[in-house]
Amino acid sequence: MDRNFENLYIWKESRCLINSIYKMMDRCRDYGFRDQIQRAVVSIMNNIAEGAESGSDAKFINFLNISKGSCGEVRSMLYLCEDLGFCTKEERENLQSQIRKITSGIVKLSDSLSPKNF
Repeated sequence: MDRNFENLYIWKESRCLINSIYKMMDRCRDYGFRDQIQRAVVSIMNNIAEGAESGSDAKFINFLNISKGSCGEVRSMLYLCEDLGFCTKEERENLQSQIRKITSGIVKLSDSLSPKNF
């Protein structure tokens, strides 16, 4: 398996997601909220990268699980973004769809690394 995180679809999609979230939150003056969602979305990408570089499948799976948890956090926070007027329902749904694709990719990669598959 290629351990170059830059070649992973889920890492590339996470990078695109970060840009979308940062642009959406650019005018948000609730700095605590903005900081939380931005940190969570960056965590998705960075944990994929850190796991790929960790040196073992078990560690990689652990980092992928952390990344998957961050996906859930961002998906949840997007409901608040809509409720608080930071995005429209359509924007929320589009971003959540992106996150679901990333989550699915994380699960597939994690399953492929799992010892039960050998």
